[in-house]
Amino acid sequence: QVQLVESGGGLAQPGGTLRLSCATSGFTFSGYAMSWARQGSGKGLQWVAGIYADGTAIYYQDSVKGRFIISRDNAKNIVYLQMNNLKPEDTALYYCAKPPTTVDGAYWGQGTQVTVSS
Repeated sequence: QVQLVESGGGLAQPGGTLRLSCATSGFTFSGYAMSWARQGSGKGLQWVAGIYADGTAIYYQDSVKGRFIISRDNAKNIVYLQMNNLKPEDTALYYCAKPPTTVDGAYWGQGTQVTVSS
């Protein structure tokens, strides 16, 4: 079965960095786009970044452009989110997601908490 396991969250100071990882299994990772999303306390789910299966196309939410970098290692079946210059408003539970396809629904990990505070 499809499994997505996030790691790398924690506490960071404003201006700091964190690198999230999402280890995947149960599907042909190199054949699918992947995304990161987040949900702050009391807020709705917010898409953060996406990357095509071969990494040739990458998209970011406007609020993270220039600060976050999504990447993937198709040999290791892992997708990453490098987060630089973190801001308090980046505080959220971050989820890795395998987007829905024409034959399957979306899959989500359990999330990893990122807290940005001094």
